[in-house]
Amino acid sequence: MSSGQSTFLSGSLNAELDWFRALCKQEWPSEALALVNQTLAELAQAGIQNRALKEGDTAPAFTLPDQAGTLVRSQDLLATGPLVVNFYRGMW
Repeated sequence: MSSGQSTFLSGSLNAELDWFRALCKQEWPSEALALVNQTLAELAQAGIQNRALKEGDTAPAFTLPDQAGTLVRSQDLLATGPLVVNFYRGMW
């Protein structure tokens, strides 16, 4: 997406995905867009949305690397207060 566009949306995930899809349709090559649409269809068919955590659910304990590569345990972080997890997927 162009660097001049930084819009934050509030609302449902489906609404935000529709917004993102429309923006990508304007800027991505048709081959890339077809791959994204195929992947989204496969995920929906697999029922992944039914297995995702919902608001209020308790996440399972996990260990992940931090930005420096050091393994961090969720239990250790929760012992000091609330925990926010941010997944950065890269360029998009």
